[in-house]
Amino acid sequence: MKKPGKKRPRIYVCHTFYHVYVTFLKELKLPKGQQGQADLVLSRMSNDFGDLQSRVEASGLFREVINFDEKREDFFPELAKWRQGTGGLLGNLYNRIRFTKRYAELEAAYVPVDFREYEDIYVYCDSDPIGYYLNRNRIYYHAVEDGLNCLKNFDAARYDNRGHFRLKAFLSRRLNLIFVQNGYGKYCLDMEVNDIAAIKYPCPRYIEVSRKELVDRLTGEEKELILRVFIRDMEELQRQLYQEVGEDRILILTDPLCSLEVREKIFRDIIRMFEPEGKIFLKPHPRDNLDYRKKFPEYPQFDAKIPMEMLQFFPGVRFRKVVGVFTEIKDLPFAEETVCLGADFMDAYEDPLIHRQNEQI
Repeated sequence: MKKPGKKRPRIYVCHTFYHVYVTFLKELKLPKGQQGQADLVLSRMSNDFGDLQSRVEASGLFREVINFDEKREDFFPELAKWRQGTGGLLGNLYNRIRFTKRYAELEAAYVPVDFREYEDIYVYCDSDPIGYYLNRNRIYYHAVEDGLNCLKNFDAARYDNRGHFRLKAFLSRRLNLIFVQNGYGKYCLDMEVNDIAAIKYPCPRYIEVSRKELVDRLTGEEKELILRVFIRDMEELQRQLYQEVGEDRILILTDPLCSLEVREKIFRDIIRMFEPEGKIFLKPHPRDNLDYRKKFPEYPQFDAKIPMEMLQFFPGVRFRKVVGVFTEIKDLPFAEETVCLGADFMDAYEDPLIHRQNEQI
């Protein structure tokens, strides 16, 4: 039981499987005496974590695992009026100030813990409602990048606030009248990113925490622990990984792109491009709800809920080529070659303005 007046050491707010994976890397870096004391919050706003909670609890690495029924803004109909444009800068800012305040107030009823009881709070993707809540309630926290090098392709803070960005950043960082994510909130102490050099517009609050360095220091025992947590069917995964290892294999990573109909066409085209080079394997993105097993039954597929990073913990597993659209795949240890198709490829499938956000800043 927590002693009166003594704060708990750490809490992490995770929205995706990848966030939980990075949290494990961060906790395992700590001395053994400090492990097992942090709490982990699973926000189910954008992901179905399935039975991950029970497997995290069984790991013994966290004191408690807590579910968070985080609510998007459209859950609260009254917020819609504050999202309407007025045609003028001052009117729009007034509406945004009202939106920021009211959103945090409405979200409070769904926040499952008293964050003031923790010394350090780590929030992945603070653009989600939790960021509004913490800033409005003057609770300091550490932000962590949503995905590996995600700001390289999509600097969400600057894109969402293009036009008078400096003014909006000032209103957020200095006055706390509105909220700007990714290091620009008044109560954001800092923001961890994998590679500052990859970001075109660095923020003074960015600090570099290399994911590769966190992985390289793992012991064999720690890797086994991570695999037990994230792999639901180890026998089936090993069968898939070690079958037909003598031939060239191409791993295609999906992304939740476009409409389902267009998405299916995208990945049929990608398969057609690379199938002459080897045997195709598919790894669906955890948030990709296209039914690949139904649409592409002829190709071996890995469990969508397994973070792609798990594959690096299996000795001897190699793919001749790993292909993605926007997923960061540089320097994957299990890939002989990586191909990131990127914006030029996507121009043929949707309006370039949709995926060329950084060019519009």
